[in-house]
Amino acid sequence: MTADPAAVGPGDAASQDSAFVRLWLGFATARVGVALALLILLAGASIAGTTPVSGWLLGMCVTYLAATLAVRLLARPARPGVAFDPQWVSSIGVDLLVFACLQYLQAGGIYYAPLFAVPVLMASVLGSTSLALGTAAAVALLLLAEAWLQALQSGDIAPHFVQAGLTGIGYFALAFLAHQLALRLEREEAAARRSRKVARMQVQVNQLVIDALAEGVLVVDAGGEVQAANPAARELLDAQATAGGEPLRLADRAAWAPLAAMARRTLETRQAQLSDLVLQQGDSPARHMYARTRLATADEPASDSLCVIFLQDLREMEARLRTEKLAAMGRMSTAVAHEIRNPLAAISQANELLEEELQEPAQRQLSALVRQNAQRLSQIVEEILDVARVQHQPIDPSQARLELDAAVRAHCQDWAAQTRSGERLQLVLAAPGLRVDFSPHHLRRILVNLLDNALRYASAAPDAIQVATAVGVEPTLTVWSDGAALEPAVERHLFEPFFSSESRSSGLGLYICRELCGRHGARIGYRRARAPSGDRREGNAFFVAFRTAGTSGTSAPFAKIAA
Repeated sequence: MTADPAAVGPGDAASQDSAFVRLWLGFATARVGVALALLILLAGASIAGTTPVSGWLLGMCVTYLAATLAVRLLARPARPGVAFDPQWVSSIGVDLLVFACLQYLQAGGIYYAPLFAVPVLMASVLGSTSLALGTAAAVALLLLAEAWLQALQSGDIAPHFVQAGLTGIGYFALAFLAHQLALRLEREEAAARRSRKVARMQVQVNQLVIDALAEGVLVVDAGGEVQAANPAARELLDAQATAGGEPLRLADRAAWAPLAAMARRTLETRQAQLSDLVLQQGDSPARHMYARTRLATADEPASDSLCVIFLQDLREMEARLRTEKLAAMGRMSTAVAHEIRNPLAAISQANELLEEELQEPAQRQLSALVRQNAQRLSQIVEEILDVARVQHQPIDPSQARLELDAAVRAHCQDWAAQTRSGERLQLVLAAPGLRVDFSPHHLRRILVNLLDNALRYASAAPDAIQVATAVGVEPTLTVWSDGAALEPAVERHLFEPFFSSESRSSGLGLYICRELCGRHGARIGYRRARAPSGDRREGNAFFVAFRTAGTSGTSAPFAKIAA
C-alpha cells in the first residue's frame, strides 16, 4: 500500500475515521479473539484429559493473549505500507512463532495451519507488497518444514509435501489478492479525502462570499423556514440569531408576509419572481426593498426544493446610482472645465486691456462686474480641476507626515492674517508632539476650506470659531463655529459634489476635503456639538479623524490668534 502519512498520523483526528485505522483495530481485536480461543481450547482439553497438553504450551497461550491485549490497548497504528516496523515484528512475527509451535507440536490434536491466514492478511492489508509476499513465503516454508518432519516420522513424503505446497500456494494467492484490494481501498480513500477537502473548501469559500455580500440572501424551504441567511439579510429584516440556534420562519412576523408569499409562488410556479416590497416592522421606519427569487434546484419536487431570495435596499441602490451619475458628471465637468479655461483667460485679459481705456464710471463699473464674474468662473474651473488632481495625483510618503499641532497653528495664523479674523478664532490644541500621516499641503487646503465655511456662517462674537485637536481612540482635528444648525436635508448631502446651499458656490469644497482625507486613510464628518473650549454653546463641528504616525503628548493651554 502506498503511504499517506498525513492521513494516519498518530493523534490526528482525521486518522481515527480512516479505513486503515479501522482495519488495524479489526486485526488487533481478531488476534485477541484467536488468542482467547486457543487458551480456552487447550485449557479445556487439558482439564477434560482427552489430549495431554503440556504446561508450557498453556503458558505460551497465556503469554500470547497478554501480548495481543497489550498491542490492542497500548499500540497505535503505524504508517501504512511500510516493509518493516517494530510493530509488525511484535504482531506478525509473534503470530508466526506461536502458530508454528502449535502446528509442529499438534497440541490438542488440532490442525493450526488455517490460523496463518491472520498474519498473512494483516501483512497484505496493512503492509507493503514485499512484506505481504515475505509473510506468505515464511508461512509456506514453515509448512514445508513441518511436512518434512512428519515425513521423517511416517516415511510417506508425498502426501505431506503436496498438502504443505498447496496450502503455501493458497497463502501466496491470498496475500496477492488481499494486497491488491488494500491498494484499491487506499486509492479510493485518498480520492475521497481529496473530494471532501475540495468540497469543504468550496463550502467555506461560498459561505465567505455570501456573508460578504452587501446583498441580502435568504434560503427558504417549502414550509417557509429560513435554512440560511447571511448577515446582510438579517440586518435588512432586523432578525438576529434566535436563542438555541432555532431557524427563523417567515411566518414569525407579519412584516415578512410579502417575502413568504414570494417564496411560496416561486415554489408553486417554479418561476423566478421580482417585486418591490415595503417592510414595516413595528415603530421602525418602513424599508423599501427590491426582492428577486430563484429556485436552488429546479429538478427537485416542490416539497424538497429550496427558494433563494435576494434582497436589496432600494435606498442603497439609489445611492449607488447617484454616485455613478455624479462620477459621470464629474468626468464631464472636468472636460468642460478644460474647454472653458482658455476662452475664460482670453476674456479676462481682454477685459483688463479694455479697462485701461475706460474713463466713465458706468463703463468702469460694468468692466469690474465682468472681472468679478470671470474670477468667479475661474475659481469654479480650478475647483473642478482640483477634483481630478486629488483623485489622480500621487502622494509622496516621505512628505506625508507632520506634527499636527504645529501645522494647525501655522495654517490658522496664516488664515487669520489674510482674513483679519484673529479675534474671532480660538485654538484649543491638545496633541503636542503627535505626528500623523498627512500631507501638509493637503491639510492646509482642508483647514482653509473648513475655516472659510465657518467664517461665512459664524457670528461676529469673540471665539465664534474654534479649532481644536484631541487624542483619544484616534487623533482628531475639529473646526467649530457657533452658526445655526444645518437643516437635515442639507446635512445628508454635505460631502456630495456639486451640492451647495448657496447659489454662488460650486459645491466642491467639502467634497475635495473628503477625497483628500480618504487618500490619507483619514475620515471627515459633521456633528452638532458644544464648543471645544468647554463653554456650553452649541455649534457646527466638522472633524477629521487621522491615522497616527507617532505617540501623543499632553494637553496644551488655549491660545488666541491676533489679527
